Amino acid sequence: MQKLLIVGQCDFDYQRISFVLSKIFDLEIYRADSFDDAIQSALEQPYALILINRIMDLDRSEGIAILHELKSIPQTENIPVMIISDYQETQDAAVAAGASPGFGKAALDTPQTFELLSNFLAS
Repeated sequence: MQKLLIVGQCDFDYQRISFVLSKIFDLEIYRADSFDDAIQSALEQPYALILINRIMDLDRSEGIAILHELKSIPQTENIPVMIISDYQETQDAAVAAGASPGFGKAALDTPQTFELLSNFLAS
């Protein structure tokens, strides 16, 4: 069973994303609500993928800051990361910073999103 970390989502979106993805993929899903929690969790677990919200629900900080930190640490730099955002400019900035192309919440349950995720997660 692969491990997925979801970072910075509100309770509703975390539950929705977890529900949809667990129906398609064989996953153990973990949650981090803050920058520090995300980095610590990434150092402790072998995640197949980390999904980071564009804006953290709790403190409104930008998810791309977590991406930058993960890519700067040797122990986490090779973990695949996606930013969850409906904004193309955010997706472009994330890919430029080392993320894999991500998706927005509006496209969560589309075949295109499942195809993107299947590059990292086994069904």
